[in-house]
Amino acid sequence: MTNDSDPNGDRHRVTLLTRLSGSNDRKRLLAAAAVVAVCTVAALFLWPRAGATARFQRLRRCRRDEAAFFSHLAPAIRAENRRVLDQRQRLLEIVEDFETGAGIGWLDRRWLKNLAEEYALEWDEQDLQPTLELLRRRVDMVPLPLALVQAATESGWGRSRFAAEGNNLFGQWCYTRGCGLTPANRRKGAQHEVAAFDSVRDAVASYLRNLNAHDAYLPLRRLRQQQREAGQIPRAEALIDGLIRYSERREENVEEIRTVLRTNRPIIEEVIESA
Repeated sequence: MTNDSDPNGDRHRVTLLTRLSGSNDRKRLLAAAAVVAVCTVAALFLWPRAGATARFQRLRRCRRDEAAFFSHLAPAIRAENRRVLDQRQRLLEIVEDFETGAGIGWLDRRWLKNLAEEYALEWDEQDLQPTLELLRRRVDMVPLPLALVQAATESGWGRSRFAAEGNNLFGQWCYTRGCGLTPANRRKGAQHEVAAFDSVRDAVASYLRNLNAHDAYLPLRRLRQQQREAGQIPRAEALIDGLIRYSERREENVEEIRTVLRTNRPIIEEVIESA
């Protein structure tokens, strides 16, 4: 087991549109809707259907292009979050049966074993309780705004070489020779590569799996579980501190994520409302 087994464990929709009054407010609303519409058209026609990000390199850095970047990524993030939440729903139903003494059938046990493997946990058929507790902590969503902002900061709004050539929007590394792209400034003797993905959806899936399974993000999972236990849907702002080990820049990176989220909150809310 990893240190995720600590018994103290790590046990949004934001609505953009409020009631508007006055002609100025109506004009601002129409302008915001127009921006999102333009960005949606750009996402459909400027970029390849497979989700490759190479053409982001041609775009200027402005509010319209930032909205287009978010609009392009949001469907993949939503889809992966839905997949994880479907897993979570089934998991919670099995846990409830287990805790009430109903037992776990053979098919559910096989499904749990595969789930444990996906989330990097050992499987002990004779002692299910610890694994079920850890799965309940790990199998959960990553708030859409947080994933969008991390993609922006890690990939330079999709302009990095690794985003353009390998759909790597989250700065993820891999350690098998040929698994990705070799960084130009890699330290002498280092063996890592920057992972390459066939699609944006694959990159998003890997990102969620990383946050949900790696020891480095136990603080994030604890914060998220605390929100769940308080009856809340996980919120991006409350989880940022759990990313302290995401980058070698530590506190500086956390503050950058917080700043980019705050600065771009209106754009993100427009994208969420327009979906």
